[in-house]
Amino acid sequence: MAKSTLSFVCQNCGAAYNRWQGKCDSCGEWNTLSEEDTTGATSMPVSVRSRRKGRTFALESLTGKSNDAPRLPSGMTELDRVTGGGFVRGSVLLVGGDPGIGKSTLLTQATSMLARAGHRAVYISGEEAVAQVRIRAERLGLADAPVQLASETSVEDIVSTLSEGAVPRLIVIDSIQTMWTDTVESAPGTVTQVRASAQALIRFAKKSGAAIILVGHVTKDGQIAGPRVVEHMVDAVLSFEGEGSQQFRILRAVKNRFGPTDEIGVFEMTGLGLREVSNPSELFLSERDLGSPGTAVFAGIEGTRPVLVELQALVAPTTLGTPRRAVVGWDPSRLSMVLAVLEAHCGVKLSGYDVYLNVAGGLRIQEPAADLAAAAALVSSLVNAPLPTDAVYFGEISLSGAVRPVAQTSARLKEAAKLGFGRAVLPESARGEVGGDGGLALNAIGGLTTLVAEIAARGTPRGNRNNNREGAVEKNATPARFRRENG
Repeated sequence: MAKSTLSFVCQNCGAAYNRWQGKCDSCGEWNTLSEEDTTGATSMPVSVRSRRKGRTFALESLTGKSNDAPRLPSGMTELDRVTGGGFVRGSVLLVGGDPGIGKSTLLTQATSMLARAGHRAVYISGEEAVAQVRIRAERLGLADAPVQLASETSVEDIVSTLSEGAVPRLIVIDSIQTMWTDTVESAPGTVTQVRASAQALIRFAKKSGAAIILVGHVTKDGQIAGPRVVEHMVDAVLSFEGEGSQQFRILRAVKNRFGPTDEIGVFEMTGLGLREVSNPSELFLSERDLGSPGTAVFAGIEGTRPVLVELQALVAPTTLGTPRRAVVGWDPSRLSMVLAVLEAHCGVKLSGYDVYLNVAGGLRIQEPAADLAAAAALVSSLVNAPLPTDAVYFGEISLSGAVRPVAQTSARLKEAAKLGFGRAVLPESARGEVGGDGGLALNAIGGLTTLVAEIAARGTPRGNRNNNREGAVEKNATPARFRRENG
C-alpha cells in the first residue's frame, strides 16, 4: 500500500512544496499554500507499475479523408458565433466570469433551447438547489423546457447517473470548484480536487460524445481560479465580461480548438434574461452625445464582425505633481505611447494635464487600430474642438508619428456607411485596400501631425480655461490682493 504523502500546494497556480511558506515562489501570491494529501487512491508501488505491459494501438498517416467535427447549434446565434458554429461532440468548454455577471443565466437559456429542440440537456448545479434553478427558469420564462436538473457535487455519482439511458447532448456543471472525487483526499475547491474532477469529466465526455460546459470561478484579477492546467485540458475557454453598471455583456473566446479565438458575442441583460444583440454598433452608439469635444467614433473589428464604438477623452489641468492617467476599456500602455508621440512629434504638451479615456458601452478594445481615434479624441478635448459627428477614425500610430494601415479596411467602411456616417479618417497607405466604401468621403493621412493641425484649426477657447500664463498670474496675485484688502 502506498504511503500517504503530505505536501503544501498553492491554491492559485498548483505548485507543490515540502514545507509551508508564506509566499509561493511560482506565482508570487501570499498565503495561498495549504496542506494536501497528494498521494491519492490512484497511486501504486513502482514494482506494480513496472510489471504492467502497454497495449498496442494503430498508427495512421497524414493523408486520408478527415471529416469535420459534427456540431450542435445551441439556438443562440451569438453563442454559436463564439464557439465556432455550435458545440462539438465530446468537447469540454470552460466558462469564466465575475460573480453575478450572468453565467448561469446564459447557460440556463442555452440548455432550455436545446431541450426544446428535442435534445437531452442536463444542468447539474453544485452551488444551488434544484428549487433555486427552477426559480431562475420561471423568471426567464423557460419553466416549460424539458431540462433535466440535479444538485450534486460527487463526480463519480454524476458520471454513473449520466451513463444510464441516452447520452446527453449537453451537460452543464456549475461549477467545477464545487465538484469532488474519491480519487484524492483534498477538500472541494482545492487545486488537486479541481484538477482531478475536471480530468474525470473530460474523460467521460471523450468516451460518451457528450458536450460538457464547466463553469469556473475567477480571481480578483479576472483569471479563472484553480490550476492553469485545467485550461490546457479543455477544448475551449470562454470569458464572460461586462460591468455591473452596464447592461451589455461580452462573451469572448480565449482558447478554442474548433473555432476562432477573436470572435465575440454581444448580449444585453434584461429583466427576462440575456437578449442577443445582432447589431452591436448601433447599440454602442445609441446614447452618443453629438457635438461634444473629446468624443470620436472608432471603426473596429472583433473577429469577423465590424464594431463601431465611441471613445471619450477628457483632458483637464492637473493640480498634482504627477498628472493622472486613467483608462477604461483600453490598454494603458498604448495610451502612454500615444501621449508620448503627441508630445514628441506634434508639439501637444500634455505633461501638465490629467488625461481620462473611456470606451463607451463597456467594450474592451484590444486592437492597435484605435490609436488614431484615441489621439483625435485627446486633441479634441484639449483644444475644445468638436469632431465631425459623421466621421469615423481608425489607424495604428507608430513611434515616429506615422499612421500605419490596419486590416479589413473595407469591412470597417461598409459598417460605417450602413450606420449613416459620411466620412472616414484612415491611413494614407490603406487607399489601395478600399473596395466598396459606400460613398464615404475618405480623408487619408500619412502622419499624426496632419490630423492634429486639422483639429487644432477648429479649436475655440473654453470659457473656464484661460491661458496658462493668465491663470498663473491670477494665482500668484491672490495673496497680494488679499493683503491689500485686509490693510
